[in-house]
Amino acid sequence: MVLYARDIVETEFLSMPPNRSVLDAAKAMAARRHGFVIVMSPEGTPIGIVTEWDVLAKVVAVGRDPSEVRLQDVMTRTLVSVDANEGIDQVAKLMAQDGTRRILVTKDGKMVGVIRVQTILARMRDYIDSISAQIARSQLPIF
Repeated sequence: MVLYARDIVETEFLSMPPNRSVLDAAKAMAARRHGFVIVMSPEGTPIGIVTEWDVLAKVVAVGRDPSEVRLQDVMTRTLVSVDANEGIDQVAKLMAQDGTRRILVTKDGKMVGVIRVQTILARMRDYIDSISAQIARSQLPIF
C-alpha cells in the first residue's frame, strides 16, 4: 500500500486576498482553529502564507497594529508544493529538508489543499504499523 499526497491532503483550508488585514486573518484563524491562512491572488493562485508565528513575530512582538497591517506585508512568499500524485515519502522529505510544516498540494496546476506535518506524521505512523503487522503475519509458522 503506497500513500500519495492526494490520500492525505486537507481540502478545507483558510484563504484570503493579500489586502486583508492581519486582524481579519487572526480572527478567522481563531474561529476556524487554523494556524495559517493561504494568501491568494485575485486569480485564485496561492502567492503566500501567513502563520500564527508570522502574526506574533512580525506584528504583535514589534508593536504593529494588526488592523493596519496587510497580509501581503507579512506573508512568506516562498511556498513549497507537490503534485497530488507525489508519494508521502517525498512529501516528508521535502518537509524535513525545507523545515516546513505545511505543503501545498496541486493537481493539474491548481491548488487542491494542504498537507500539515501533523497529518503526515499520523498517517505515516499508521502506514508503518500496517506494514509491521503484515511483516509479523508473514513470519508466523504456517502450521
